[in-house]
Amino acid sequence: MSRSLTDPWRLGSVSIPNRVVLAPLAGIGNWFVRLQAKRHGAGLVVSEMVSSFAVHYRNERTCRELLRIHPQEHPVSVQLFGNDPGVMASAAEQVAAAGADLIDINMGCPVPKVCKTGAGAALLEDPARAVAVARAAARGSGLPVTVKLRSGQRPGDLSGLEVARRLVFDGGVAGIGIHPRHASQRHKGRPDYELARGLVEELPVPVLISGGLHSAEQVRTAFEQTGAAAVLLARGSLGNPWLFEQVLGRRRAEPDREEILSELAWVMGCAVEHLGEDRATRYLRKFYPWYVERLGAGRALQAALQTAPTLDAARELLHGELSPEPAHEGSILIRPRSRAA
Repeated sequence: MSRSLTDPWRLGSVSIPNRVVLAPLAGIGNWFVRLQAKRHGAGLVVSEMVSSFAVHYRNERTCRELLRIHPQEHPVSVQLFGNDPGVMASAAEQVAAAGADLIDINMGCPVPKVCKTGAGAALLEDPARAVAVARAAARGSGLPVTVKLRSGQRPGDLSGLEVARRLVFDGGVAGIGIHPRHASQRHKGRPDYELARGLVEELPVPVLISGGLHSAEQVRTAFEQTGAAAVLLARGSLGNPWLFEQVLGRRRAEPDREEILSELAWVMGCAVEHLGEDRATRYLRKFYPWYVERLGAGRALQAALQTAPTLDAARELLHGELSPEPAHEGSILIRPRSRAA
C-alpha cells in the first residue's frame, strides 16, 4: 500500500491530519513557534522541553509561558523532562489541565546539565526508571504518552532501542520518536535510517523519525527508507516554516523577500505579546540569523540586529531590506499579520 505524508493517522486516541510534525525545540518551541508551524501545515506540534520539577513546584514563569497553549495549535503535545515518577505524574496532570492533547517525554537530550540530573539521555542507562517515568506521566495526565530518544549514548551503544522496546511493551507508551544518532554525536553525522527502520518493523506503535531533515527531499527520503509513521522537523524548520508546505506538496518555490520579512514581522509581533517589548528585544536575537540568512543579507545586518537596542531599531534595519519599495504606514514590518492567517 502506498503511503503519503499527507495521510491522516492516529497517535493513541488523538487524530492527526498529516504526518509532518514540528519536533520539540529546546528554548525555542513556544506557542507562537508552534502556531507558525501549524499555519504552514504541520499536523502535530510539540512544545520545547519543559522541566517536570518546575511544573510540579508551580514555577510561575514556567507555568505562565511554557504551558501556554494557543487555541489554534491543536493537536499539541507538551514535552516534559525529569527522572522522578512522582514529580512526573504531578507535572503531567498540570500539563493536561493546561490543554495539551498528548505528552512527550524527553529521553534523548545529550546536554550535560540535563543528563546530570538523571533525565534526558541519562535514562537510556536506566530502563526500569524510564518505564516508571512514562507510566507515571500517563497515570497523572490520562493522555497518550510518547517518548523521544536517541539510539544510545555513544558509538556502538544501542541501549536506546532496548529502552524503546521496554517503553512500548512494559510502559504502554503510544509512540516512539527516534533520533538515530547516539547522544555524543549531538546533531552531527548521518542519521542511521536502517537502524530506525528495524525499530519501525519491530514495534506495534507509531515510530516518528527525526534528525538531519533540512529539505523536502531529505524528509521524503527518510520517510520512505524508514517506514516511519511520521517525520519530525526540527532545526531544518528554523526560519523556514515554508518547509512544512514543501514537504506536503503545497508549495515548490522558495519564499521571496517580502514573504520572509512578513513572516519575521509576525514572529516579532507574537514575541512582544508573549514577553513584552523589552524581553522580546533580547529574545529575538536568536531568531534573526535564521531569517537574515534566507534573505542573503550580509554580516553587517546580522551584527546590527544583534545590538539593536529596541525592536523599533530592529524594524528600521529590516525595513531597508524591502527596497526598492518605499516605507509606508502599515507596512509588513510595522504591522504583523494576524495570528490566525
